Amino acid sequence: MGSTSLADERAGGVGSLKEMRVPEIELLWWEGCPSTQRARSELQLALELGLPDAEVRMREVRTDEQAQTLGFAGSPTILIDGQDLVGATPTRQVDGHRQGDGEQGEGDGQGGLSCRIYRRRDGRISPTPDPDDLRDALRQASTRTEATR
Repeated sequence: MGSTSLADERAGGVGSLKEMRVPEIELLWWEGCPSTQRARSELQLALELGLPDAEVRMREVRTDEQAQTLGFAGSPTILIDGQDLVGATPTRQVDGHRQGDGEQGEGDGQGGLSCRIYRRRDGRISPTPDPDDLRDALRQASTRTEATR
């Protein structure tokens, strides 16, 4: 199985920029989260490398009720075409706030204003998603085609 570089894509290779669609991207955040700006910066960097015309919609989650309605997994949460970048599994309390591990799995159905943690590909814990996961999800979403039947 081969892979293409951004240079190949720009030259019109498989998954070329000509074929790419711009997915809807939303960053959900909570005022108490110290990682919001870092997540936004990492997301912008990933977009500059592959989807420079994409825009990020910032949505502040202000109440527990809103978090519950949105299924908010904690801050920061990145949605691509309405889907959580990595899924959510709330696992523990830290300083009185639930934190999720960012791994795929079913959540407990309890949204809330909380900080979120992610597990990087190398096993480290981070307050933001793994940059490789972010780029892969953006690439997948940008080449997804809608059924036209």
